[in-house]
Amino acid sequence: MNATEPVRHIGLIGLGTMGSALALNIAEKGFPIAVWNRTVQVTHDFHATAGGLAAMITPTETLAALVAAIPPPRAIILMVPAGQAVDDQLAALTPHLDPDDLVIDAGNANFHDTNRRTAAGLPFHFMGLGVSGGEEGARHGPAIMVGGALQDWASVEPMLLAIAARSDDGTPCAAYLGPEGAGHFVKAVHNGIEYADMQMIAEVYGVMRDGLNMAAADIGDTFARWNDGVLRSYLVEISGIVAKAHDRVSDGPLLDVILDAAGQKGTGRWTVIEAQNLAAPIPVIEAAVQARNVSARLAERAAGQAVFGPVEAGGMDISTEDLEHALIAGKILAMRKAFR
Repeated sequence: MNATEPVRHIGLIGLGTMGSALALNIAEKGFPIAVWNRTVQVTHDFHATAGGLAAMITPTETLAALVAAIPPPRAIILMVPAGQAVDDQLAALTPHLDPDDLVIDAGNANFHDTNRRTAAGLPFHFMGLGVSGGEEGARHGPAIMVGGALQDWASVEPMLLAIAARSDDGTPCAAYLGPEGAGHFVKAVHNGIEYADMQMIAEVYGVMRDGLNMAAADIGDTFARWNDGVLRSYLVEISGIVAKAHDRVSDGPLLDVILDAAGQKGTGRWTVIEAQNLAAPIPVIEAAVQARNVSARLAERAAGQAVFGPVEAGGMDISTEDLEHALIAGKILAMRKAFR
């Protein structure tokens, strides 16, 4: 791919929640995009609901039609599940692509898989792209972490900078981080830090609810107040909103009726595994992954509670100011250890 020739048209495979949002973001920023989904009806439904952006989007029913709809040199984003699905999609694309075309894996891939795919000598260019921000970020501005060849980054840089989130000073939250799986590696570490952040917030919530016997609305107000200070962040902001959310069915706090079992897609676990391989201490992230593992073992937790009884509310002698400072300290530890 010629680094002096920026990509103006792009393709996208996989119109799930993230893929659909990213495709609309790309179209909204002025880049014509062709889309394909394994289920044809999903493609047509997506196009039919794209509103004013539909004119920028070309729905296609086959991979051959997708490739034909993109002027060369082509760039095609994969938004499919990590693992075998990516390998299968690369194999399916191979007969249709030219050597100068670029395929971008924008899923939560294990960076070892990205390294392996790069080393395999694919008959086209290949890039690993970490995308952070969930559906809202994909639609209106994700953080983007790029791994691959510099010339490939140069070819898609204008598009990626255009769709990325912006920092407070207007700087795009997109960067080239190194060759092969560097982007997916940073995305995994990013998610690991996020695991730690969410676990610390959950534990502080637990102390306020059970240790201080605070009402859900008061906990929400506390998070909202913290979000006006040094703890200002998306996670603290939404924690305040969620803590105050009311469930109409039970007529009580929404959090009280949500099953306290956290799932995970693997990136935090990969961070911990890689840290062990590198002998890098990341105790806060390790504790967060362990807490998720424990939370999922509902039957064992219920058996333990039957023996020891439920937590008794109240009785802790700690202020919300102390909890705020503890959360600040925990964040510093999580990020310092992860980035050393």
